[in-house]
Amino acid sequence: MQYRVAKEAEPQFTLLLVATLLSIGLWIASWFIPLVSYVFYPLQIFATFIHEGGHVLATVLTGNSVQSLTVSPDGSGAVYSQGSGWLSQLLISSSGYLGTTAFGAAMLAWMRFGWPSRLALHICAGIIVVLTVAFGVVAPVFNLFSTVTLGGMVFTVFSGAFLAAVLVAVARYAEIKWVNFAVAFIAVQVLLNAIFSLVDLFFIATLTSAHSDAANMAAATGIPGPVWALIWIAVSVVMISVGLRVYAVNKNRASTDNLFSNDL
Repeated sequence: MQYRVAKEAEPQFTLLLVATLLSIGLWIASWFIPLVSYVFYPLQIFATFIHEGGHVLATVLTGNSVQSLTVSPDGSGAVYSQGSGWLSQLLISSSGYLGTTAFGAAMLAWMRFGWPSRLALHICAGIIVVLTVAFGVVAPVFNLFSTVTLGGMVFTVFSGAFLAAVLVAVARYAEIKWVNFAVAFIAVQVLLNAIFSLVDLFFIATLTSAHSDAANMAAATGIPGPVWALIWIAVSVVMISVGLRVYAVNKNRASTDNLFSNDL
């Protein structure tokens, strides 16, 4: 059975393919030229905001309160929250990695349905601003800085402001082809970051006793951390597959042309 890209979907497919190949190429190049890794740094910080935002969203939706959100220069992050019950703990701890994957898959769907790329970047900027102001500044102040340091708060505010400004600038002033590419590149980077981070989490949970979302889940449920890492990897793979499937489906449901047409 052979597959070919349908004509109507070639521009979007090519855009995603170029973004993916560039991401992988830069990642490989960073092994030999360390300076290349700085290209990924803002995107790593962006993915950290999205990861921590997943924890924040789950905390709020389960009726609990967020004490603070911080992002660190090494790309890690933390959300301190007051939760109750094992179900809340399960949802809050799982929502970081799975929320990042869901965000990337949602961006694929956004691209496939042809919604405005400039709007997508503005929404991304808005998410960063809300997380930074509401949970990186207001929540820590309200809780009398009990879970943050001044340095951590300053970096969170600076990085959040920088990312939001860059996203808005690209959305407003870049040519549309570069705006489209930015959305595709961010989607790919977020998805790759989610998978690589989960693989790292598996080894961290297996080989060390370091604090992590998997360790939180192990403490709450008694199920070993590595098992939770594997569960999250499996769920993420399913979510990415669904996102790619949505990306592959023609936005006109009445048409029989899909991203991949089947030649028997």
